Amino acid sequence: MAEAFSDIFELAPKTSDSNYIPWLCQIIKKHNVDLIIPGIEADMYKWSEMYSVISQTNVKILLNNEELIKICGDKWCFFEKLNDNNPQLVIQSRISGSFEELVYQYGLPFLLKPRQGYASKGIVKIYSKEMFMEHEKDFGHKLMAQPIVGNDDEEYTISAFFNDESELCCYMALRRKLSQEGYTDKAQVVSLSGCEEALRNLADIFKPVGPTNFQFRRHHGDLKLLEINPRISSSTSIRTAFGYNESLMSINYFLNGETPIQPAIKSGTAIRYVEECVFFDRDNF
Repeated sequence: MAEAFSDIFELAPKTSDSNYIPWLCQIIKKHNVDLIIPGIEADMYKWSEMYSVISQTNVKILLNNEELIKICGDKWCFFEKLNDNNPQLVIQSRISGSFEELVYQYGLPFLLKPRQGYASKGIVKIYSKEMFMEHEKDFGHKLMAQPIVGNDDEEYTISAFFNDESELCCYMALRRKLSQEGYTDKAQVVSLSGCEEALRNLADIFKPVGPTNFQFRRHHGDLKLLEINPRISSSTSIRTAFGYNESLMSINYFLNGETPIQPAIKSGTAIRYVEECVFFDRDNF
């Protein structure tokens, strides 16, 4: 029923399907599309991989810095880069060591986190050696260990926009609660002390371009970076409601050459909920 929510609906193959890129190029030409914006992680990586093919349609592809996209695809590589350049923001991580060594360094419980993944998917809290042994075969090449930093009440998602020189143009911070699926379930607009300085420092290191999402936790008063999502935030509709419209910024900047400035952002709280939409069959009338 997705067509009920849009003016034009096209059913796409899965991003992993061999027909996906030919389908995408055909749709771009069919509708004379000027700009495409990845809304999910899988599309971002696929478009980056197939950039030369898609760009033959003459469409503008909203992709972040290629090196940033690549390094965000492996959280261990990302950790090493950040640790070398700004250890104050880093969450200590390991891809080797025994259970006893990890407990000595991180305490219990600690986390095993997928080196590849998003939205907190696949993260396991380890409470015992038995639990660790269940995942030991994947530790190192698939999973990395981290301590638990901060708490659920001090997690923040910040969306920022950078120009082609990776200069910070504007940003918006939300304190968030996560759903069981790992996405933002409840969000409150906040003014987060120290985040602008952190964003500028991270921009010097990773050179982001365009809309970029940062996930932080506050730990003993310090900001710790969970990850960077080098694309438009999945909570973009919430941000737009409060005055921070990343999609419009992207259109104005990448198509019209208008650099965004810090918008006036309303204060408030947003809650996501399940809503039932009923569509009657035509033969009812």
